[in-house]
Amino acid sequence: MQKRDLGKAAGGGGGSAPPAPKRGRPFGSTNSNSAANAAAAAAAAAAAEAAAPSSLLGPSLQVHSSFADQNHRRIVLALQSGLKSELTWALNTLTLLSFKEKEDVRKDATPLSKIPGLLDALLQVIDDWRDIALPRELDRKTRVRTLGANSLVTGFGNEHDALGTNQTLAHSGGSAGSSATETASQKAVSKARPPQWWSEEDGLFNVDDTGRAERQQCAVAASNVIRNFSFMPENEVIMAQHRHCLETVFQCIEDFNTEDEELVTNALETVVNLAPFLDLRIFSSNKPSYIKITEKRAVQAIMGMLGSAVKAWHCAAAEFIGRLIINPDNEPFLLPFVPQIHKRLIDLLSFPAYDAQAAAVGALYNLAEVNMDCKLKLAGERWAIDRLIKVIRVPHPVPEICRKAAMILESLVAEPQNRPLLLAYENTFADIVFMDTRHSDFFARILYELTARPNNKMVSARGIWGM
Repeated sequence: MQKRDLGKAAGGGGGSAPPAPKRGRPFGSTNSNSAANAAAAAAAAAAAEAAAPSSLLGPSLQVHSSFADQNHRRIVLALQSGLKSELTWALNTLTLLSFKEKEDVRKDATPLSKIPGLLDALLQVIDDWRDIALPRELDRKTRVRTLGANSLVTGFGNEHDALGTNQTLAHSGGSAGSSATETASQKAVSKARPPQWWSEEDGLFNVDDTGRAERQQCAVAASNVIRNFSFMPENEVIMAQHRHCLETVFQCIEDFNTEDEELVTNALETVVNLAPFLDLRIFSSNKPSYIKITEKRAVQAIMGMLGSAVKAWHCAAAEFIGRLIINPDNEPFLLPFVPQIHKRLIDLLSFPAYDAQAAAVGALYNLAEVNMDCKLKLAGERWAIDRLIKVIRVPHPVPEICRKAAMILESLVAEPQNRPLLLAYENTFADIVFMDTRHSDFFARILYELTARPNNKMVSARGIWGM
């Protein structure tokens, strides 16, 4: 309205011609002679708008469906390019597309299954960092970077600092004598070096320390995107059956002592989300392998996480084992480590952190249901029964954890060989029956198993009369 009023005032006050019609201005704001021109301009603008999105519309949360495939392809190509600017744009875009709150139901959350080649491209970013993340055992000597110092290859690091102020090559033009002198000096230095000089040299496309840090940040960002994708139900099956994805995350977990902590955390949370659909036999399948990870190495990597001092890591590892054992196909790979798992989980029960206790109880609940041998080993573990009772009597702030601890004890007493061990806690069980109404049913059944079984006459007499 303000533009239209100004146009009228300008046309009425002076003798100049009215302004040319603009796109979006009502037809009544100009004279009748310019109506045809306005219609033509509007038609041209509509045609321009119809053609513009194919080249100007970038990927966003509200991308139009007709351009979704094209923009997804642009993201994959940007990740595959290896260029710093392209990687930054693609990773930032994927972070926005994959982020979703826990209780948020978003229609525009892009699942991984709808973007072909994206998972492989993200894994390649992590693998590129893993290739140069090996610890340097030799102290490299300082030297002048002459090979490729004046060419911007990837944009990582401080290669641009090697360029002159006029952005020209330092050795362009120049005198032939100086070049010959430099060449002779370089040959003399190379002859003076020991035979192992090649182990101290950088490759053609290697980056400096700043470039390594930037590569590391890209790998962490890529792992964060993969972690976000693992929270989407549409991606769980695809990622759990992708051998390259599992090999990469398990290798990051295996090297937790030297790898970036955030990268390890993202990898661990990814496998925890995929655990219900994970079959360890995939590491010996016919699917193409990029990193030689076996089933035993995968379990050993999780055992390393379980024994870690970082609370987030050992809690996630306990939760992962509890979910992984649900699949009967994974039992042959986990059963050899059951004594170590029991010992560590019982240690977690003694921690004051409630989340560590919850993760340990959840894992023990599933392990106790595997077979009789697991029940016997758990009952025979020192402090196992005491700490399970302590979780119930404190009690744990989450009632479900207390209920699972009581069910573990009920499962243990079902084995006749465990009853002499549990009979020593008969008075404690009786106190819980009369004082804790929430779990009285569980401990009443436990007392029944201990004392009132017809095939346990001696145990019954000893339990009732204190013999």
